Amino acid sequence: MSPAWHHLPVSIEATERGLQEAGYIASRPIATAVYLAHHLQKPILVEGPAGVGKTELAKATAAWLGLTLIRMQCYEGLDEAKALYEWKYGKQLLYTQILKDRLGALLGEEGTLEGAIRRLHGVGDLFFSEHFLEPRPLLRALREPEGAVLLVDEVDKADQEFEAFLLELLSDYQVSIPEIGTVRARVPPIVVLTSNSMRDLGDALKRRCLHLHIGLPDEKLEGRIVASRVPGIAEGLRRQLVAFVQGLRGLDLKKLPSVSETLDWARVLVLLHARELEPELVRGTLNVLLKFESDIEAAGPHLPDLLQKARRETAPAA
Repeated sequence: MSPAWHHLPVSIEATERGLQEAGYIASRPIATAVYLAHHLQKPILVEGPAGVGKTELAKATAAWLGLTLIRMQCYEGLDEAKALYEWKYGKQLLYTQILKDRLGALLGEEGTLEGAIRRLHGVGDLFFSEHFLEPRPLLRALREPEGAVLLVDEVDKADQEFEAFLLELLSDYQVSIPEIGTVRARVPPIVVLTSNSMRDLGDALKRRCLHLHIGLPDEKLEGRIVASRVPGIAEGLRRQLVAFVQGLRGLDLKKLPSVSETLDWARVLVLLHARELEPELVRGTLNVLLKFESDIEAAGPHLPDLLQKARRETAPAA
């Protein structure tokens, strides 16, 4: 087994503790997926709504293990030149100018046309060698001597052709470069692919990965996340805001607030020196939780009930 994978612990519990040390509060399924990825040396495909911690999982894994994080942000039209490698055309052009004056003498040394052509082919091969290769995220991840965490972010935004291109890397931790040949990983990277389910991914890609779905957390887990990421927040306020957000998610909204919005709201409340949720404060900062004006308007009539319920559920027992 390669050195990078040896960094990982030998139990799910140890994995959960390690992620927590890096600031990521992992549920049991999340810790299990990372643990299994270690032992099976398989990529993880992490699906779920935006803002639930898919990208943060890769960041925390890299931080915890002390590995380089290499991130490739996917988008429509992404191709091999941006993801795998491209040639250093400026450097090639510079070398062409340097050799221009020598080409006549170089070819003149050959007594036949065939010899001159062979000499030209040799020069051409030089220009498409490692010396002129510019590695992009995928190639960099394969070449990291100590291993890396490769984050293929929002793979569902890329085209199906690019998805098919990834299959060789996901299966064998290698890629093929026509001018050079097959490049195999020095140390297999830990690969995390994320998807917001904007489109269905192909069966071939899913078959090569462990599947992990991260949904919106329950109240207990979200409370732990807020306590970890916003340590300055008072316990009473933390319990109230988590209960309020949980209630807000029960409304019929265009976009439910995610964990990232909960954390942003918690930081805002700390910045405003809040001790508890007040109606005016909630209305004035609701745009931190809700990203559409229609959702803010729809939630308005429900705010008194949500506030009352949050206070009642978090009130200390008599």
